[in-house]
Amino acid sequence: MTTIRPRRSALYMPGSNARALEKAREIAADVLILDLEDAVAPDAKATAREQVCAAVKAGGYGRRELVIRVNGVGTPWFADDLAAATEALPQAILVPKVSAPETLQEIGGQLTGLWADPAIAVWAMIETPLAILDVERIARAARDPATRLSCFVMGTNDLAKETRARFVPGRAPMLPWLTQAILAARAHGIDILDGVYNDIKDEAGFRAECEQGRDLGFDGRTLIHPSQVGIANAVFAPDEAELARANAIIAAFDLPENTGKGAIQLDGRMVELLHADMARRTVALAAAIAA
Repeated sequence: MTTIRPRRSALYMPGSNARALEKAREIAADVLILDLEDAVAPDAKATAREQVCAAVKAGGYGRRELVIRVNGVGTPWFADDLAAATEALPQAILVPKVSAPETLQEIGGQLTGLWADPAIAVWAMIETPLAILDVERIARAARDPATRLSCFVMGTNDLAKETRARFVPGRAPMLPWLTQAILAARAHGIDILDGVYNDIKDEAGFRAECEQGRDLGFDGRTLIHPSQVGIANAVFAPDEAELARANAIIAAFDLPENTGKGAIQLDGRMVELLHADMARRTVALAAAIAA
């Protein structure tokens, strides 16, 4: 099985706020997205770039996955952002408003030209109507190693802006787009993170949307405030009952009398080998979180 990296919580941190970048070293998020784009005013872009890259180079973030969100292709800041981020060596570079696979191919070529470390991945924001309409081809770009694509991040605020869809409990207007992106990601072997929840004080609403996102198949959730980390971490991790069930399925298939069987009965229910594969992933995820 492919090594699993937990991405239950991915917290955006404004790159222009040096204090926030320092505080992030103590936040229990799986992923820190150090932002040079939406959270940074135009006149603070250069300062933010310097601060974020210095913070990544300095380290001290433990096992947290560090991702730098650059400004979009075609903006005045993109080229300098990409070059500086490449030198800083984060785990990934997040590119906003990816609406076509050609954008990823272009960025892959630029990273090659910058002699970027092969370990640096590319993440893509899916946040435009064109991206949704072409999401399978965008995900398919991951099959070309030169693109480095390894994760989608849903930009639900931008999607709402561009489509005029409303934010309502249950997210009915957006569900077709979310599920389409999940299918594309899974078809081509990449992770996918849910969008942000804007009402920081509404813990019940946030938990409900996290549970919905988990049930839809998202790997985790992007966040806008440290107070949201605990709920996301809890919801997107296997609970005790789920882990116990997974271990029971694995143990049952490992019994000598079940060797070679494609389906067995366990506690009055039929379980198949595919359930054993799902159980092994659940156990692996729990172990990765514990580590």
